[in-house]
Amino acid sequence: MPPHSPSAAGVPDEGDERDERSVPPVRQALSDSVYERIKAMVMDHEIAPGARVGIEALARALKVSPTPVREALARLESDGLVVKRALSGYRATQLLTRQGLDELFEMRLLLEPRAAALAAVNATEAQLDGIERIVEEMQAHPSPNGRYASYRDFAALDQRFHEAIGQAAHRPLLADAVERLHAHLHIFRLSKVVGAGGPTVAEHERIVRAVLRRNPERAAEAMTEHLTRSLERQREDGDGPQPGTSAG
Repeated sequence: MPPHSPSAAGVPDEGDERDERSVPPVRQALSDSVYERIKAMVMDHEIAPGARVGIEALARALKVSPTPVREALARLESDGLVVKRALSGYRATQLLTRQGLDELFEMRLLLEPRAAALAAVNATEAQLDGIERIVEEMQAHPSPNGRYASYRDFAALDQRFHEAIGQAAHRPLLADAVERLHAHLHIFRLSKVVGAGGPTVAEHERIVRAVLRRNPERAAEAMTEHLTRSLERQREDGDGPQPGTSAG
């Protein structure tokens, strides 16, 4: 909409325009806050896997109106952490089974080594700088441990790293497939993988070195090694997925 000119609009209209500009950031901040709070409840299993997620009950618990709760649940559905079913509302998705975890990594091992190889060939200098910065930020974070609040930033950086490699491949369909796996939130939701931060960062560094050296074969190998070891860490973790559960 074109801006109102002072000569065409009266003082009240100018005030209304200022109000319209000031409200969205405040509402967005509230929406973001509610989203993070509900996400933490799902990640920490305060909302149990498979449990119904009541909008009104959450609104009362968080002392907000139902609107930001609905907005948050729509975002969490996109994240794959809740699912909306006809006539029953939202439910938290079930945890991955061991088979589901294996299948997830099977897909990642098909896609991400290829993405790393292509990134070594096609990444721009700006993309290389961005990937390096992500690894440097990860080095400043402690290993995943405890509740979601303590490892949220590490998990977000881990996801950004893999998505940045996908983008640097300059293959839009491949990058989209890597992003749509929603791997990171589901994996961190299974367990905190205590002490895995150090190995993860070291493995990321090896991938980055290969990409910086424009060595596609080594980049693919380093990504394969990273994903294989990540899966091994998940399998070894005592709090991993249990037989009999089903993926949401």
